[in-house]
Amino acid sequence: MITDKTKIALIEQFKQMPIIEVACKKIGIGRATFYRWKKSNKEFAKLSEEALTSGRLFINDMAESQLLQAIKEGNLTAIIFWLKYNSKNYGTKIEIKGRIRSESEALSKEQKALIKEALKKSVLIENVSHPDNNV
Repeated sequence: MITDKTKIALIEQFKQMPIIEVACKKIGIGRATFYRWKKSNKEFAKLSEEALTSGRLFINDMAESQLLQAIKEGNLTAIIFWLKYNSKNYGTKIEIKGRIRSESEALSKEQKALIKEALKKSVLIENVSHPDNNV
């Protein structure tokens, strides 16, 4: 259990402001102090990461709310942004065209000989004359 009031205050600050530099300044410590605490205290590190995640979700909610308000006000950039990332009809599309051709061609005697030689050199087959090695 974290009992240091400054550490508790920092964790709470992260929930409102998930930017380490800003949160540290607000409670009066340096960034290096935060990272030192995080490195030396696993519980503090875990609680900090949870608080930062919670803070990011909070900010995302605020930003989404502002985006929706901008859409309601007719802001074309906001409208385009929303449609691009929330509608398959307006998102970035990648079109790939091509044909796949599948044919079974018999190998020539020369090709078979080359494959046998390559397999022999790679030690994947030991006896090239073995009936199972008829390439």
